[in-house]
Parts: sequence; C-alpha cells; structure tokens
Amino acid sequence: MSRLGVSIAALTLSLVAMTGQAQASMDDKNVAKLTSFGGMCVNCDLAGRKLMNAKFTGANFVRAVMIGADLRGAMFFGSNFTRADLSRADLRGAEMRGANFTNAIFSDAKMSGIESSGANFTNAVMMRVDLSSSELHGASMPGANLERANLSSSELQGADLREVNARGANFSSAELIASNLTGGNFERAVFRNAEFNNANLRGAIFNGADFRNADLSGANLSAVDLSGVRGLDQDQLDEACGDSRTRLPSGLSVRSCNGRPTRIMLLREMPKAPPAPPAPPAAPRPPR
Repeated sequence: MSRLGVSIAALTLSLVAMTGQAQASMDDKNVAKLTSFGGMCVNCDLAGRKLMNAKFTGANFVRAVMIGADLRGAMFFGSNFTRADLSRADLRGAEMRGANFTNAIFSDAKMSGIESSGANFTNAVMMRVDLSSSELHGASMPGANLERANLSSSELQGADLREVNARGANFSSAELIASNLTGGNFERAVFRNAEFNNANLRGAIFNGADFRNADLSGANLSAVDLSGVRGLDQDQLDEACGDSRTRLPSGLSVRSCNGRPTRIMLLREMPKAPPAPPAPPAAPRPPR
C-alpha cells in the first residue's frame, strides 16, 4: 500500500460521512470524497488533492504536505497543522477555529475570506498570501512572516502581531482595533483608511509606510519612528499618544501617553546643540 494509502486508511478510522457516503475508497483519486478527518496524518502527502469543504476536527496533520491543495471552504476545528506546508493552497472561505498552524508555510496561498477565530499562526510563513476580507479576530501571529501579504479590508481586532515581518504588506481599510503591533517591521506597508483604535504600535518600524486617512484614535506610538511615513497629518495625531522616543515628520506633534498636559514636539531632525565657546588662553606663568 502506498504511503498516501496508509495515511488515508488511518484517517478512515474516524471518518464521518457528511453526505451519506458509507465508506471512502482507498484510491488516491478519491481523496476528495473524504469529507471529514480525525486521527493522525503526520507527514502525509496530500499535495494537489481536491479537499473542498473537508472538515478537520481534532486531527493531527503535523508536517503534512498540502502544497497546492484545493481546500476551499474547508473547516479546521481544533486541529494541529504545526509545520505543515500549505504553499500555494487554495483556502478561500475556510474556517480555522482554534487550529494550530505554528511554523506552517502558506507562501502564495489564497486565503481571502477566511475565518480564523482563535487560530495560532505563530512564526508561520505567509509571504504574498492573499488574506483580503478575512476575519482574523484575536488571531495569534507573533513572529509571522507577512511580507507583501494582502490583508486589505480584513478584521484584525485584538490580533497579536508582535515582531511580525510585514514589509510591503497591504493593510488598506483593515481593522486593527486593539491589536498589538509591538516591535513589528511594517516598512513600506500600506495602511490607507486602516483603523488603529487603541492599538499598540510601540517600537514598530514604519519607514516608508502609507498612513493616509488612517484612524489612530487611542493608538500608542511610544518609541515609534514615524518621521519617514507618508500621509500622516496633525488631525490623526491629535487622537493618539507617544513619548519622548516618538519621532514624527517636521512640524507635527503628539501628546504624551503618561497623561501630562504638555505635548511632545518632534522633528524629523533633532536640532544640534550649539558649539561650546572656545576656552580662554592660558595665563602666562610668572618667571621663577
């Protein structure tokens, strides 16, 4: 029996027929008929398989290879996909509730319109992934690689985006309400019309990012260098706060997060201290 056949045989021990099927065939070509998975499929190879609307409940797919698989509308409930390779997979409209995708690979995957309540994407590789119009409430993504990912119009309320690499990512019209972006790299990212209400941006990198019409109400900009961003104006900053380490474009200001009434005036280039006056000439020594 092939490696794939052995994996599927193990899965059928917990197979639930969603469409009245009595039992699925062992042939590779019939993988698409497996509508519900449980049990273990560690290291199994399902690359390129048709798994539309499949249901993974409490399943163990650690290090599974699902490159280019068709998983549209699939449901991942409480399953473990740690280090699984889902590169170029089609996951549009999938539900990922309580699933674990730590260190999983999603590069170039199609994930628009997914729902991932409570899903764990810690250190996942999600380069160039299309996550547009997705519901990512409370998603855990610390350390994830989101370089050039498309998260436009996504809902990221309460998401954990600490230390992510999101260089060149698109967050246009995204809802980042109460999200944690601490220490992330968002260089050249696009945040046009994004909502940062009560978000924590402390220490994140935004060089070259576009903040046009972004809502920064209640956002914490402490230790953030925004001197090189585009589209930032005073009206946006009037609703945010920062500290002495915050850097802003010339002429803009932000209030202090510590509640003091004084405002922090921060320029692109800090003024240099005036040169010290020359020392007076030494007095001549008296003759001995």
